[in-house]
Amino acid sequence: MKEKSILNNKYFLYLTEFFSGMSVMAVELGASRLMAPYFSSSQIVWTVIIGVIMIAMALGNVWGGRLADKNPSPDRLYGRLLLAAVWIALIPFAGRYLIGGISLLLAVFITKNFLVWAALFACLAVFAFPCVLLGTVTPSLVKYTVSSLDDNGKTVGELGALNTIGSIIGTFLPTFVTIPAVGTAVTFLIFSGVLAAISILYFLSQRKRMVKSALAIVLILGLGLASNSYSFAFWEDGITLEDESIYNYLQVKETDTSVILSTNVLFGVQSILMKNAKLTGMYYDYALAAPLMAGITDKNPGNILILGLGTGTFAKYCSEYFPGCSIEGVEIDEKIAGLATEYFELPDSVDVSVYDGRSYLSASDKKYDVIMVDAYQDITIPFQMSSVEFFTEVRSHLSDKGVMVVNMNMKSKSEDSINDYLCDTINSVFPYVYTAPVENGTNCETFAFMDANILDTFEKNCTSLEDPALWEMMGTVSNRLTLYKPGSRILTDDKAPVELLGMRVLDEIIADELDGSVK
Repeated sequence: MKEKSILNNKYFLYLTEFFSGMSVMAVELGASRLMAPYFSSSQIVWTVIIGVIMIAMALGNVWGGRLADKNPSPDRLYGRLLLAAVWIALIPFAGRYLIGGISLLLAVFITKNFLVWAALFACLAVFAFPCVLLGTVTPSLVKYTVSSLDDNGKTVGELGALNTIGSIIGTFLPTFVTIPAVGTAVTFLIFSGVLAAISILYFLSQRKRMVKSALAIVLILGLGLASNSYSFAFWEDGITLEDESIYNYLQVKETDTSVILSTNVLFGVQSILMKNAKLTGMYYDYALAAPLMAGITDKNPGNILILGLGTGTFAKYCSEYFPGCSIEGVEIDEKIAGLATEYFELPDSVDVSVYDGRSYLSASDKKYDVIMVDAYQDITIPFQMSSVEFFTEVRSHLSDKGVMVVNMNMKSKSEDSINDYLCDTINSVFPYVYTAPVENGTNCETFAFMDANILDTFEKNCTSLEDPALWEMMGTVSNRLTLYKPGSRILTDDKAPVELLGMRVLDEIIADELDGSVK
């Protein structure tokens, strides 16, 4: 039949299968990046995304098979592909409003497992429908191929293989090429354009649905032009920089008093540069107690290692208040490390390595006077940097009078919180553990060491401080230091449910915010 002429070319069928498989994975990777600025990129969020997309694909397979048996017209298949292409193109532009709206609505009604429910409903609303449509591709193509080609088993196997190969490429291409190079929004548009091109090619060959095809082209091209002004934080003005790396969404915002780096749009500050003030009033200031505890002063430099450098707020302060120190910073995100010198005045004297923090320690035999662990970002806590094995590795790289300081940012009033687990784990490695909750925030600085005289050294060095701002801040830290009473909640490389523990605290924070707004 004439309307099926292009389908007699098996390579066109194979291209359809290949690019539909590729697009599914691109949508999945794009979904994680679109949701991360709002929900984090924890294992919980990934689980929800994968689960929703797999369910959508399964429904699409069943529905597509029934449609193919009932009405095998390829017009319907390529019409669904065109609809999927348009939906995928709209995702980054309409999806952010849906995600924000759904989150705000659910926050009013849900106080338990908020992250799971918000991510689930957002995924269902934004990503399920196009994946259902893409799920109909394989059973429909099987119907066409087995009725027009010989060697049916071979053909079905080839279709499955091409779908898998497309999925593999669709996994690597967004992560390593398109998202870092052109961003999440354009990545959605690229794969939307590919699907649209396949559909339009089919309809051109049949001389059908020309108007709908033209409208789809205009829409995708128009969204491509609009992507230049795309912003995750669509409610904010005056953003200096928005960018994306392999690991993070990046936002630099400048005010009259500071320059701020955020790696998401709903949770706090990742790094900050103060323009007209000595200190930030945030956890970076509290952490400056660690060098003084370790015996480092402006006249007695030492070795400092920062795991989770960010753009170097703590490193910059260490270089200013403790000149002459050897300061090393480890940051897994190369783009964040690049922003440190461009926007945040990180001194050239700080030795920056783009590496995973634990791997960096394992490959080094150097001893340090201070090791700061600042790798915990909202609910995203790397389990491999929260275990007994990790803290044991840190201890082995500390001098006899060395101090580890850990920034914990999920402060909770409840028992058995994530910070309780982390502190118990640290206390199983270090005999002396002290906590200092940061005023007016959810951060808590934890200081751990082996020497019983560390606090005496701290008090002695504080009395010789000449800078009034630092002296006052150290007085605040001293008053807040509390000896931690250990329990038996130990995290290991084998068992560290940090995402679930973090989610409990997030539920608590949301409930407190809602209670405060009601009052």
